[in-house]
Amino acid sequence: MASKGIKDRVAIIGMGCTPFGEHWDKGIDDLLIDAAYEAYASAGIDPEDVDAYWLGTMGSFSGLTLSTPLKIPYRPVTRVENFCATGSESLRQACYAVASGAYDIAMAIGVEKLKDSGYSGLVVGTAPNDGTLGSITPPASFSLLAPAYFKKYGLDADKGKDVISRIAWKNHRNGARNPKAQFRKEVPIETIKNSPKVADPLGIMDCSGVSDGSAAAIVVRAEDAHKYRKDPIYIKALSFIAGPGDGPMSTEYDFTTFPEVVASAKDAYAQAGIRNPRQEISMAEVHDCFTPTELVLYEDMGFSPRGTAWRDVMEGFFDLEGKLPVNPDGGLKSFGHPIGASGLRMMYEMWLQLRGEAGPRQIDNPRIGLTHNLGGAPGRCVSFVSVVGREVG
Repeated sequence: MASKGIKDRVAIIGMGCTPFGEHWDKGIDDLLIDAAYEAYASAGIDPEDVDAYWLGTMGSFSGLTLSTPLKIPYRPVTRVENFCATGSESLRQACYAVASGAYDIAMAIGVEKLKDSGYSGLVVGTAPNDGTLGSITPPASFSLLAPAYFKKYGLDADKGKDVISRIAWKNHRNGARNPKAQFRKEVPIETIKNSPKVADPLGIMDCSGVSDGSAAAIVVRAEDAHKYRKDPIYIKALSFIAGPGDGPMSTEYDFTTFPEVVASAKDAYAQAGIRNPRQEISMAEVHDCFTPTELVLYEDMGFSPRGTAWRDVMEGFFDLEGKLPVNPDGGLKSFGHPIGASGLRMMYEMWLQLRGEAGPRQIDNPRIGLTHNLGGAPGRCVSFVSVVGREVG
């Protein structure tokens, strides 16, 4: 990899996150204002102190989407988009701009307003292509992961369903402890397992929801962080990978891995100096758009050896009280997925956990956190992995 990274050169000094949900009484302007002003207050700065902004959203077209409601006084606002990793992309660009010395203080902010669209999910036009791409829906596309994984590693359909149902059960259990989650109730595992089918073997409860929300982060160079607060968190790695997109056409692709995730995790670990993620990562937020996605991600990111993640799931390894809690805030299953905000919402959980402010879901003495987004479909996607910590070094 050509990536050299910016380990410990950038710190997050403030974050904000709206509750995610059906905000019929709020528009994009309201959500952006709420997230931005919570972040300003968290960092102890005034709006005019921010030198530049990166806005992640799929639902609008220019920096005016942010500058107009915030009344930004003639600062650069860059609107970015990278599929479901859009919020993470805004953070990556803001961090690199600060690390370069171009700006002293930058904000990354993401937003999406999906519920008012009248559709179940994000509706966007199909990108230009050579005509070989199918028209399969996202649930159908990601459902292919489950039988492929079950067959490869010797699980029958009932056992496999138990495994992915337990992933949903875990995430809803965590989300019940989070006041900003859209769904804040534990769900019995039998209810999950027997939920109406969407794309066999996936039921409704195997799929993330649709929601509105916004989240924001304020970043500075690490050497300046303690001017603003005593407990910032530090960027250890930011890796973004776009794959060649040939999975669906390849006879070698078997739907039990995301090669882009493997590559981005490897790159992030090299940047951060992580040698054994299963042992060194304190907690992770991963892109649980569908329950088999999370199952496959455990192995792609080195949390479990190949073919063993399903056992770790059933033994509680990834539970809140487990050795490596995954999606301690409830994940996409509990929050829904407003595209531009999700990556920053994941980082917001790292912000709370590493500073001991996660309340009833607080993990004991976390030191290193990881966030992960992917966008696209199995075999044809982009992937982002970040590593953050509470100390330099």
